[in-house]
Amino acid sequence: MPVYRVYAVKFAGPLTSSGAFLMWFKEWDRTVRRNYYLWCLRGDGPTVVVDAGVAPSHPAAGGLANYLSPARALERLGVRADQVEHLVLSHLHWDHASGLELFPRARVYVQEREFRFWIHDPLARRPPFAHLADAKAHALLASLEGSGRLALLQGDQEILPGVRCLLAPGHSVGLQAVAVQTEAGTAVLGSDCGHTFRNYREDWPSAIITDLVAWMHSMDKLRAAASRPELLFPGHDRLLRDDYPLVAEDVTLLA
Repeated sequence: MPVYRVYAVKFAGPLTSSGAFLMWFKEWDRTVRRNYYLWCLRGDGPTVVVDAGVAPSHPAAGGLANYLSPARALERLGVRADQVEHLVLSHLHWDHASGLELFPRARVYVQEREFRFWIHDPLARRPPFAHLADAKAHALLASLEGSGRLALLQGDQEILPGVRCLLAPGHSVGLQAVAVQTEAGTAVLGSDCGHTFRNYREDWPSAIITDLVAWMHSMDKLRAAASRPELLFPGHDRLLRDDYPLVAEDVTLLA
């Protein structure tokens, strides 16, 4: 079984918000900070990138503190986005998927239920969902339907030896986490199932939840999938950058 190293690649942040954004209906008066990441898996198997980040062409890119194109951020790890062959999109919110255009050669792995909702369901065009979307990235993704570049997954599935996608809905309709074999055991990149370590530790969601019941089941599932609690990683916690070994500027080794 191939063994991977798991890297967090920060491309923006920190950004400030109310504590209630990261801890649902709590800490309204507290100011918290979060970072924006994508993740890279390197080791005995092919290089895999998890999430595409925010493309330089996205309108929000100019407003993200310390923003760097995800392609340039990956170069700090010696990875060229235009040569990446495997890209997992955890979900199709703008801050995780709009950088799809930076990965022209990649086979893209998305949960089918996530794809069907954002690309084909009219409900996704209504305001509570539309403000989380990126129309340009979704159009590009839609253009890949039926091609060999788009893999629509139906639930849990191993996409490469040592790399398994896990359906974990709640934050979005079809969010998926990624379980990775490392020397330390099975690490799980939970993406925004938990924005921070506190979400997992305190069993409490962030503000953006599509289905709270599904989210609670997903939290239990991801906790069980990781070899130990320290190997379950959130999507936006500043500690991913601050508490792990720095291997390049704003790139840390998680496991």
